[in-house]
Amino acid sequence: MAPTFVFSSPVQGPDQVVQQVNESITNATMAKRRSSGFLSCGTGNPIDDCWRCDPHWEKNRRRLADCAIGFGKHATGGRDGKIYVVTDSSDHDPVNPKPGTLRHAVIQDEPLWIIFARDMKIKLKEELLMNSFKTIDGRGADVHIAGGPCITVQYVTNIIIHGINIHDCKRGGNAYVRDSPSHYGWRTISDGDGVSIFGGSHVWVDHCSLSNCNDGMIDAIHGSTAITISNNYLTHHNKVMLLGHSDTYKRDKNMQVTIAFNHFGEGLVQRMPRCRHGYFHVVNNDYTHWEMYAIGGSADPTINSQGNRFLAPNDADNKEVTKHEDAPQSQWKHWNWRSEGDLMLNGAFFTASGTGASSSYAKASSLGARPSSVVSTLTAGAGALVCKKGSRC
Repeated sequence: MAPTFVFSSPVQGPDQVVQQVNESITNATMAKRRSSGFLSCGTGNPIDDCWRCDPHWEKNRRRLADCAIGFGKHATGGRDGKIYVVTDSSDHDPVNPKPGTLRHAVIQDEPLWIIFARDMKIKLKEELLMNSFKTIDGRGADVHIAGGPCITVQYVTNIIIHGINIHDCKRGGNAYVRDSPSHYGWRTISDGDGVSIFGGSHVWVDHCSLSNCNDGMIDAIHGSTAITISNNYLTHHNKVMLLGHSDTYKRDKNMQVTIAFNHFGEGLVQRMPRCRHGYFHVVNNDYTHWEMYAIGGSADPTINSQGNRFLAPNDADNKEVTKHEDAPQSQWKHWNWRSEGDLMLNGAFFTASGTGASSSYAKASSLGARPSSVVSTLTAGAGALVCKKGSRC
């Protein structure tokens, strides 16, 4: 039902992405950022080092859009638009949202950088259907989207979601919902995801805390691509992250997702992520809990696991990081899955497959991995941050 927008920048090939991202974390690039007002905090996390040490971050909010890495690094969000301040936490009418509400902000046609006047809990009546070129920036306030349907990124582009607590998301639907000033339509029953990316492109979800949703916490399906999921803290959930609609939906072969610097914490069961068809770079994440498996997939996805820390559960039956799903070994043994520089603890082990040729991964790597020994430092600030105006975040 959402309108289709012209993408501001094309989805790049993986070799282009790796070249640009690796350049972005060189000393020369960081020096250039410092000369432009960016200061390196020296944590080794290139996203955080780009902006978190600036005590005047609240006056320079839109700089954040220049700090992304990986396949979603060109998500500009609302960088080139005005700042919109959410002053009203209500969501009484999904068809005619009240000015000052989050729903009124996200459906506008022009680019907007959306911030919050104060701490608030927003219980949405229906899915929050976002329009293109929007940033939801929760820094400086304790913002919760919880207790109702949550965020949907459907057939839109250039979305940044940062610094929000997203939890206890429920199913919605069988209702009319507006997605732009000029259009609303009928929505069938939704899955109850925290963030649902459906045919979306150039999407960056960063520094959010997510837990306990009805279906997935962050799902990307139906041809979505150019996505970065970074610095999030994920807890208390079963099916954490689905990337790829179905084994038969071949358009997801173009999907490219970077999953970096996240903390997969207590109470998680599986799908961190579960992948289909595309290319998935899982780099420098901290896995401290899973009950079934951490990383899995079907339909011949390429999974490049680098510099992660995997702490297996004490249960002797669930120490394997990986799960090759919905195919016999005669098929999945050809899928390109590799583990490079990962730290395996408490008996954790990764079942690699495929040719193992480094060139098949190097051409599509979306970020240069740091050593797994520094993962605790890289992920120390995962989740929604407590940011105070006038001091570092």
